[in-house]
Amino acid sequence: MEDIKKLFGSNVKKYRLERNLSQEQLAEKSGLHRTYISAVERAERSISLDNIQKIALALNIEVDKLFKN
Repeated sequence: MEDIKKLFGSNVKKYRLERNLSQEQLAEKSGLHRTYISAVERAERSISLDNIQKIALALNIEVDKLFKN
């Protein structure tokens, strides 16, 4: 089973890049800090449900897509 933080982080990065957003732009859209986005993408941070929702909204995707292979 893949580590949930790695799966989530790689999906955040995938969708961010598909939308041609920098980490800074995603951070601004989500109301989070760029270094936090970076740490999430590198699976170095656990993330709260509130922040998961903020990222999904900023990426304009359903939350569940961030947890799927």
